[in-house]
Amino acid sequence: MGLFADRDYSGGAGLVLHCDAPCLGFSYQNDRQVTELLLDRLPATLSLALGALVIWLVVGVGTGLLSALRRGGLTERVLTVLTLAGTGTPVFILGLLLLMAVCAYLQWLPFPTYVPLGDDPEQWAWNMLLPWITLGVFESAKYARLTRSSTLETLAEDHIRTFRAYGVGERAIVTRHAVRGAVAPVIALSAVDFGTMIGGAVLTESLFGIPGLGKTLIDGVRVVDLPVVVGVVLAIGAAVVAAGAVADLLYALADRRVALT
Repeated sequence: MGLFADRDYSGGAGLVLHCDAPCLGFSYQNDRQVTELLLDRLPATLSLALGALVIWLVVGVGTGLLSALRRGGLTERVLTVLTLAGTGTPVFILGLLLLMAVCAYLQWLPFPTYVPLGDDPEQWAWNMLLPWITLGVFESAKYARLTRSSTLETLAEDHIRTFRAYGVGERAIVTRHAVRGAVAPVIALSAVDFGTMIGGAVLTESLFGIPGLGKTLIDGVRVVDLPVVVGVVLAIGAAVVAAGAVADLLYALADRRVALT
């Protein structure tokens, strides 16, 4: 029996099971296994999500800590305005503005064209720079607000006041105690958001032409390629479930008050 034997595209049962090797069916458009198609598109999505993760953690956590430590001053007001602006700006608007400013007006970079990492690492990094910044800055606004509120809540706890009463320096309080308690929820949320990005960066991938899972999902919906749509949705669901489990473990490691059960 050949690889393409016993396939049935007439009903839902043919979407997943009708192939010799374990797979998620075959695409209506190019007759490829959906599993093979997803594995081809996964590296692009992972590279986008990892780069954006680094940016939103550095920018978001740094901005949130600075805003909390400068509470009531001009710095906090400026950062709050920037955070609210970042939260309210759609990711495709931010991406278009970056393309027009960096590529069209200033001409610092050519318009991005996805290059696989294995073909040319340098060109891969340069072409992924704007997508990373777009998605990372968009997500960093949320992390700035979360870090600020978590830091202020931690600094108001009883043990922090006790340290201050015993004469412990403010820098030591912030770096050894407050930051660790404030960053714990940020780490947990980052794991969940990273899992969601596996298929959730649809607009960013479509805008910059990145052949990832999000763009694959949009293309499958556009041409009613049901096996591809089902396969991508299953992959996204598995990634979100795995990310939730990782988030629970990371939260417990970051905050000793959380007991593993």
